[in-house]
Amino acid sequence: MKILVVDDEKSLVKGIKFNLENEGYTVEVAYDGEEAVKLATTAEPDLIIMDLMMPKLNGLDACLNIREFSKVPIIMLTAKSEDVDKIIGFECGADDYITKPFNILELKARVRALLRRVSMNEPQAAESVITSGHICIDTERRTSTKDGVEVDLTAKEFDLIELLMKNPGKVYIRESLLSTIWGADYQGDIRTVDVHIRRLREKLEKDPAEPTKIMTKWGVGYYFKD
Repeated sequence: MKILVVDDEKSLVKGIKFNLENEGYTVEVAYDGEEAVKLATTAEPDLIIMDLMMPKLNGLDACLNIREFSKVPIIMLTAKSEDVDKIIGFECGADDYITKPFNILELKARVRALLRRVSMNEPQAAESVITSGHICIDTERRTSTKDGVEVDLTAKEFDLIELLMKNPGKVYIRESLLSTIWGADYQGDIRTVDVHIRRLREKLEKDPAEPTKIMTKWGVGYYFKD
């Protein structure tokens, strides 16, 4: 597995690189947002760890640029801890968020969790395609389409729609979705779920304002209507 680490703090990059290589990962490094976007294209990493505040191109803009051509999982690093900053990060396509200073063991655990979700073994190809109305996902190829047109989803967005489509009609409370998709030890804001549901509706529903598939059970949670 190849990981791209991006931060303008070279000592921090060196430390992360050392620890990840000790775990057996191949590590590429960059020190600004523009370089990150270029390496995301040429190096084809399996995961990106990227700082929020960087020269030339900040992490949010770099994330938006990368999302134009790649669904690679992205973990954002930041010295900020306000919930609004995390939500903005998710809006830009980040899959996870960790605040500096952090424990390297926590970072490695989040890396393993994200990669495991992306590369975990899926059902047989014949059973990997789930279709409901205008929405179709392939859990083996991790692709999604709306009316036959491919739609790019982030790793977390795909995990979320896959869970809902595999269990149509089952209502999930937000806390359950946060624990299942982001992990039981995830410390992020519960509104993370709402942000991802809204983005899924914008990408997969014919009319996001009047969803027919990704539904809300008012006062309870969310479910998929087959």
